[in-house]
Amino acid sequence: MAVYTLPELPYDYAALEPVINPQIVELHHDKHHAAYVKGANDTLEQLAEARDKEQWGSINGLEKNLAFHLSGHILHSIYWHNMTGDGGGEPLAADGVGDLADAIAESFGSFAGFKAQLTKAAATTQGSGWGVLAYEPLSGRLIVEQVYDHQGNVGQGSVPILVFDAWEHAFYLQYKNQKVDFIDAMWAVVNWQDVARRHAAAKERGDSLLLAP
Repeated sequence: MAVYTLPELPYDYAALEPVINPQIVELHHDKHHAAYVKGANDTLEQLAEARDKEQWGSINGLEKNLAFHLSGHILHSIYWHNMTGDGGGEPLAADGVGDLADAIAESFGSFAGFKAQLTKAAATTQGSGWGVLAYEPLSGRLIVEQVYDHQGNVGQGSVPILVFDAWEHAFYLQYKNQKVDFIDAMWAVVNWQDVARRHAAAKERGDSLLLAP
């Protein structure tokens, strides 16, 4: 049986218009995300075969493939829920997300400073990648990270709570090569309620990162 499965979208294909058109959402979820799920499952089977046969010549490639496909599955699973057609603006206490708003202000000085940093991080990823807002458990602060492809440039143990997909398949049919325009538009569909729930959950389990026995 497959270990990983493709989650259903929490809305219909047209729910994010005009920021993201239905064709992109359908292709992105049904084809690209599905390919990462299949890739992760296939790689697990290949690793099991390597163990059974005690043949380790391809171990480096298999481990990299597992990280690539699994990270793609995880990041996309967050991505879909990070967005809503009724989103945008900034997190406010009046909307029940005051703790998140305070954490952003404490970690970045202001919402404007945070927005500028995440926008630049996402828009300047070299090649394919992501801009990520993550909870960093050692400091208890929020940090912005760049993810190249689906790997690298992340603090180990940090928990992604808001992700901006900067791969071309996320925007090219609609925005052509204007990645910055797409990232700027993304702020209009951010689901702050979802981001706040992820932040609260990350804080609750933040002390689970063991640095010493």
